[in-house]
Amino acid sequence: MAKVLARNIVKQFNKVSALDHVTIEFEEGKLTVLVGPSGCGKTTLLRIVAGLEDPTAGDVYIGERRINDVPPWDRNIAMVFQNYALYPHMSVFDNMAYPLRAHGMPRQQVRDQVQSTAKSLGLGELLRRRPRELSGGQMQRVAVGRAIVRRPEVFLMDEPLSNLDAKLRVDMRTDLRRLQKDLGVTTIYVTHDQAEAMTMADKLIVLRDGHILQAGTPDELYHRPNSLFVAGFIGSPSMNFADCRYDSREARLAAATFSYPATGRLRAAANAPEGAGLVLGVRPEDIAVSTDAGPDAVRATVYMSEPLGRENLLTLKVGDVLFKVLASPDVRVALDQAAWLNFNAERVHLFDKATSKSLTSVEAA
Repeated sequence: MAKVLARNIVKQFNKVSALDHVTIEFEEGKLTVLVGPSGCGKTTLLRIVAGLEDPTAGDVYIGERRINDVPPWDRNIAMVFQNYALYPHMSVFDNMAYPLRAHGMPRQQVRDQVQSTAKSLGLGELLRRRPRELSGGQMQRVAVGRAIVRRPEVFLMDEPLSNLDAKLRVDMRTDLRRLQKDLGVTTIYVTHDQAEAMTMADKLIVLRDGHILQAGTPDELYHRPNSLFVAGFIGSPSMNFADCRYDSREARLAAATFSYPATGRLRAAANAPEGAGLVLGVRPEDIAVSTDAGPDAVRATVYMSEPLGRENLLTLKVGDVLFKVLASPDVRVALDQAAWLNFNAERVHLFDKATSKSLTSVEAA
């Protein structure tokens, strides 16, 4: 195992910057997830670490070794792609044994290593089968097995679960996470699925337009997003937002159709020029719905109710703004019914509209 350092990486395609002076340290033995929208640069960075792309500028290190000029096959890394890329004419055993044979490993050692890896992945009974005889989940396990059988220093995974159905994705991400923990191999994982990112990452890095917006644990990014983009991208359903301004005379945040008291940390965070544009943010689980008006409650109209079994996903209209609320299944409301929203004051976020930066990220719980 070894840490990976991408230092001051620039990558340009026809004068378009895919990565703009990006520096990231991938910690030894940890699973780091790169997440962001399509075109943010996450796969480009992975390919640069793998040696499949050359950086326009910057350096890549595995441990203390600079690997910019090292070919991919000498970097002691293994990569799992979105497509399984299995050899259709080979058995599971031969697919997994291929990289070991290519490195000249003795036959008995190949057999022992493949069988041991296959057992850890639940493939022990499938070694004689060919890819066409496997399910999607089994083929993905074979692709993972072929990657880990060499005992590489670094795993690189590029959206490895995106071709699987929803239930199998959940099962596979659990298995992958457990496997990575057991092996303790430094892993860089690329996905556009923020739920996958949240559940798997030791460290989560959000990229956008070739820049790192925020890096930290999933808990830090969820509860203390540093920008509007991170707040809206991390979490499903995403954070609710409403434009507002700070009324210093009333010590309230005034939105188009409601106002909210700016007490404690919100008052300090709203210390901006009078009338400056702000954005109030609150997550769906931090809103309580009531059919009775209360102090500081925000009046709304029920727009949609979606029962999910253990909870109800409510969409409520506040003026022209739609708020998503995760409510108890006991909360029963009818469409177009009046309701009142009560925000958890300790969980309300405030952002500067002009810069998109959080004004409450340090204090937010």
